[in-house]
Amino acid sequence: MGQVVQHEFIADGVVKITMEERQGRNTFTPELIDGITEAFNFVKGNDACKAVILTGYDNYFCCGGTKDELMKIYKGELNFNDLTFFTMPLFCEVPVISAMQGHGIGGGLVFGMYSDFSILGLENIYTTNFMKYGFTPGMGGTLLIPHRLGEAVGHEMLFTARNFRGSELKERGVELEIVPKKDVVDSAVRLAKSFAEKPRLSLVTLKNHLSKSLRDRIFEYIADEVKMHDLTFHRPEVEARIEKLFGQ
Repeated sequence: MGQVVQHEFIADGVVKITMEERQGRNTFTPELIDGITEAFNFVKGNDACKAVILTGYDNYFCCGGTKDELMKIYKGELNFNDLTFFTMPLFCEVPVISAMQGHGIGGGLVFGMYSDFSILGLENIYTTNFMKYGFTPGMGGTLLIPHRLGEAVGHEMLFTARNFRGSELKERGVELEIVPKKDVVDSAVRLAKSFAEKPRLSLVTLKNHLSKSLRDRIFEYIADEVKMHDLTFHRPEVEARIEKLFGQ
């Protein structure tokens, strides 16, 4: 079991994956990526698992790429195609619920949207902050954010890169469950337990059907995003913005 990602059965048929990379505030450090990969590999083919809850710790759900990763992409040493771990919730056999009890920042928010269900906290910040640094969104966010949040809100989020509180998203009519932060995980547990009452084969079959459209399109979108990065990422202005703005 990874040191910064814990996975355990918390009820019959329900596995909870908890990301707790405190040093990096749940950014995509190598330790967090390895832990996420290990946890979903544990779920894969596990006949006892019928539903997965993915969550973070304290005020952090997931905060996206590290400064080092962004600089490597800027220098051409890395691209988002090299970080395909983030698609694992979508391709997991059983339903996955993102219990986003803390902030979802940049790629961290996109990662949460790869789950079949996402539950947000009223008080938390959710943002796709890619354009803040001057480069176009990645990780499949150009497909998933409008798909999950609605086209109007999703496009505004992608273009402006501004922070949205869960309460604002609820007021804007986003069709996700948005509850007080303290209730996010409990809501996810109730939902997961309701799934776990069903036969596993039926859950797997239904998820495969309902997720087929996204699965069929996601890598095409990621490839197009990488092409956009080739145009927008490797500019001196982007390096300056990362140096000045990262973590703010």
